[in-house]
Amino acid sequence: MKIFVVESAAKELMSEVRLVKEIVPDCELKSFQSSLEALGAARETEVDVALVSTKMPELEGLDLGLYLKEMYPFVNIIYLSDSRKLCYEALEQHASGYLLKPADAEGLRREFGDLRHAVGKGRQRRVFAQTFGNFELFVDGAPVDFKYTRTKELLALLINNRGAQTTNGEIIGTLWEDDGDPEKKSSYLSNLRQDLQNTLNRLKATDVINKQRGSMGIAVDHVECDLYDWLAKKRDSKYHYLGDYMNQYSWAETMHAELDELSYALEDEY
Repeated sequence: MKIFVVESAAKELMSEVRLVKEIVPDCELKSFQSSLEALGAARETEVDVALVSTKMPELEGLDLGLYLKEMYPFVNIIYLSDSRKLCYEALEQHASGYLLKPADAEGLRREFGDLRHAVGKGRQRRVFAQTFGNFELFVDGAPVDFKYTRTKELLALLINNRGAQTTNGEIIGTLWEDDGDPEKKSSYLSNLRQDLQNTLNRLKATDVINKQRGSMGIAVDHVECDLYDWLAKKRDSKYHYLGDYMNQYSWAETMHAELDELSYALEDEY
């Protein structure tokens, strides 16, 4: 079970962390005194249960809860508060629980024993990238349409690079090779990046992209992908490589050849 504890007061945070470890000793726990830090961490790692103080600086606890639910619809949020006045708002969010401070073992044990969503359900990724055969991106089971055809190819390249930050120059060199004016291609790439951002914003799936100045990468922990699963599990993967990989794109041939070699090696083991 992956648990976040978000509390601005140091002494209360220590107490809450200690209680959670007593109740769920085998959990993976992260603690934060900043709701913004917790939100940033949630973009990098999934969470099953978030124990969140309603009173937080910079970003209130209830607002953090909304952001977490956007990223992980089945996250269990247990709010801790000094009063009952925010209880109705928490109920409107379909929070898993609401406890008055100071938290005690009995109350936390009760809430952890009656979570709203099954643990692990929140880790079912909404985004699936299909690379075997033709490339396609699905969100909540539906294929994603982009304004520009090249936007889809840009995303395919990021998926192909498996989380590595890919510079704007590398993207331009791959998607257009030596075709045309580099300055115009740089402007076109800006449009593609904006289209990608707008589309993912609309689908509430912005956490699948890690952006840095002048480069981009896929957040591999936030994407279900047949390629990633097969590379990690080979014969135990639920996906099967049958000799086709991102058939639309000529630049994918390098990875295609690597996959063929791996596949042949597996056959030789029999």
